Amino acid sequence: MQKVTAIILTYNESLHIKGALESVQWCDEILVVDSFSTDDTLAIVGSFPKVKILQNKFVTHAAQKNWAIPQASHDWIFLLDADERPTGELVSEIQGMLKTNSMSKDAYWIGRKNTFMDRELQVVWKNDAVIRFFKKTCRYENKQVHEEIICPDPGRLTHKILHDTYSGRGFIYHLQKGDKYSTLSAMDYKDKVGTITLYHLALRPLLAFFKSYIFKGGFIDGKQGFIIAVLTGWNIFCRFVKVWRMREGEKF
Repeated sequence: MQKVTAIILTYNESLHIKGALESVQWCDEILVVDSFSTDDTLAIVGSFPKVKILQNKFVTHAAQKNWAIPQASHDWIFLLDADERPTGELVSEIQGMLKTNSMSKDAYWIGRKNTFMDRELQVVWKNDAVIRFFKKTCRYENKQVHEEIICPDPGRLTHKILHDTYSGRGFIYHLQKGDKYSTLSAMDYKDKVGTITLYHLALRPLLAFFKSYIFKGGFIDGKQGFIIAVLTGWNIFCRFVKVWRMREGEKF
């Protein structure tokens, strides 16, 4: 039977880390890679005797993950964010593959079932998926944000990860996260796009709103779907403002 290492990256994740660790106790090895948390994260992790704590200075999400992967003892990795939980069906699916050594691909997409502002979303993010089960030889692409595993032909698992990035943190945290991610996204985009025009500052955000709210069915998810669509457009607006200002020498 193949063995698997769970990797969870943390920085001040005291709200969610206990549940995340409980959800991966089925793994043969559990690594928490911490970016020098200042809250109770490490104390909570320390109450799990099976878990190994590693600390590494954070540069980017991709760099941190690529540093963490070689620390694993086993050939297969299950990577989880602190605000995610594998369903029991997903655990059984992965365990079955490990037991029979039936992994035909080097990496696997896993769909996510998202909750936002206390509502399980049915439509707007229904196609959300991430690669979280992969061989130790895989690495993440060199991006500031929304990085993904480099794999030419990944497979896809049937069952899902539960994801609730909002619970316990609130709206202000979510706005701050959007601000951070739009800055990172701007760093990825500043050498890829031409002159920033009203197309980028007005039309692109508006199109993103309508894509999320109308074409992806955000209106079906009620107020939460509308808020997600607004934030999607706003974050794209902020991204291109920051690209423009970065080119003018402004620091973010």
